[in-house]
Amino acid sequence: MDRIFTNLLPMIGGLCLFLFGMTVMGQALERRAGSKLRDVLGKLTSNKAAGLMTGMGVTAVIQSSSATTVMVVGFVNSGLMKLKQAIYVIMGANIGTTITAWILSLSGISGDNVLMKMLKPTSFTPILALIGTVLYVFCKSNQKKDTGAILLGFATLMFGMDTMSDAVGFLADVPAFQELFLLFQNPFLGVLAGAILTAIIQSSSASVGILQALAATGRVSYGAAIPIIMGQNIGTCVTAMLSSVGANKNAKRAAAVHLSFNVIGTVVWVSVFSLVQWLVKPALFGESASLMGIAVAHSIFNVACTLLMLPLAGFLEKLVIRLIPDGKKPEADSELDERLLATPSIALERCRSLTVLMGKGAVNALQESLDMLRQYDSQAAERIRESEEQTDHYEDILGTYLVRLSNHEVSSQDRAEAAKLLKIIGDFERISDHAVNILESAEEMREKDMHFTPKAAREMEIASDAVKEVLTLTLNAFEHGDLMAARKVEALEEVVDYLKETLRTCHITRLQKGSCSIEVGFIWADLLTNIERTSDHCSNIAGSVIEMAHDNMNFHEAAKGFRKDDPEFQADFQMYLEKYAVSVEAGEAPEVPME
Repeated sequence: MDRIFTNLLPMIGGLCLFLFGMTVMGQALERRAGSKLRDVLGKLTSNKAAGLMTGMGVTAVIQSSSATTVMVVGFVNSGLMKLKQAIYVIMGANIGTTITAWILSLSGISGDNVLMKMLKPTSFTPILALIGTVLYVFCKSNQKKDTGAILLGFATLMFGMDTMSDAVGFLADVPAFQELFLLFQNPFLGVLAGAILTAIIQSSSASVGILQALAATGRVSYGAAIPIIMGQNIGTCVTAMLSSVGANKNAKRAAAVHLSFNVIGTVVWVSVFSLVQWLVKPALFGESASLMGIAVAHSIFNVACTLLMLPLAGFLEKLVIRLIPDGKKPEADSELDERLLATPSIALERCRSLTVLMGKGAVNALQESLDMLRQYDSQAAERIRESEEQTDHYEDILGTYLVRLSNHEVSSQDRAEAAKLLKIIGDFERISDHAVNILESAEEMREKDMHFTPKAAREMEIASDAVKEVLTLTLNAFEHGDLMAARKVEALEEVVDYLKETLRTCHITRLQKGSCSIEVGFIWADLLTNIERTSDHCSNIAGSVIEMAHDNMNFHEAAKGFRKDDPEFQADFQMYLEKYAVSVEAGEAPEVPME
């Protein structure tokens, strides 16, 4: 009994180091992958192979099928992924999680030659820990720090594994321990034990690692280990089920798919295992399980479950829809799911997608408001105001979410992009405000039966066309990362500024001649101000696009310095100046900039 208590603390310490190292390594791998995770998601299709590979790849990176499934629940809840896609990703995640067991099996390598000794973690983890410490402590680059964290996490994980193995070594001589694992040779008790252990620590990779540490005693047979491995796949579903609480029905169905997949697979293969054990009684089931053998059994079982259930993906989809039926009222997708914060690069991509929707609404509203100056439409007026309210809503939720995202462990590139998105949503929101301002000017003219002179109407139409084009260019630049469009925005914004001054001068001339009233002049001035400020916000957005592309927070300021010397900018400016030229009388036109 004294020996048990003496080894209990080292065993707990080893387990804590093991779990901590796994968490640190997974988070650092995720940050290091960064945009690659977003690329994987962007290429995801309903194709079976693509879904499987996505699940395998993401799980191999973040070292946790539970985390991948929680991500999937978040994707489905946010509308980023369809339920059918989620099924294949979950299947792939079950295969991807087996890589951890293979890494841990390195601890069981034995041999006297130099190569075998070098392959043992005890030989190379100190070197990895040293390199990781140097990178994490002394390097300023976030990417190098993340690489250092990966190495430190791996070294800590392996050190914890060795500590656990050493601490439980005495159990080989404890009769109760031997009797316990003889009891687990009953497949159903083994499945139950594996499920409970995994449900408690919420990681099948960790529970397999604990099983491998216990197997180092030489007292764990394959007959006991295999059912425990099967049960671990059921226990790992607890995390996804908990994460689906409060989510929409499709997200709950994604979690139910994970549970159904693992329960059906386990029931089928544990039945086959029991039948083989009863009829054939293979000698292998009585042999002591090795670390490598457990990794092999884990992989074979998970691949076998996937091969069994892959043709039944349609059945799984129908089953969970039957278990969780649609309600009477349709549910909307959650705009920004809390679960995505666990994967900052994916959460950032979701923010960007919503910002695109926000931008489209703001741009459409401004363009419609300019059309109202020619012909009023009450339905369009309602759409403009609804769009402005929606844009305010997006600014609120996106701003809050991006600030929360920035408080997580994110790469420097993602942090910079989050800061830029915060600026961009502010600019899109102001554009929608200008749309309402222009609408109110159009409504005032309609109510008071005021009209522009034919010449003024033509000038305003030219200015409106210029702003519509700068808005279209801005949206294309942001949505597609189009640097060419962004540069054109900068040139056209200068032309809009020049147009504002020109039209203001032309209006003063009309006032002096008595062809225009003071009251109409106030509206004219307000319209020019809203048009000019809209183009300024477009310039801000285009500048942010250029900054993000060049990964330089101050690039927009630098860009202002080389405009006059940039032949491409000069060519664009002259082209737009001619395209949106207005006829002016002698002395009306202000000095043309850029000359």
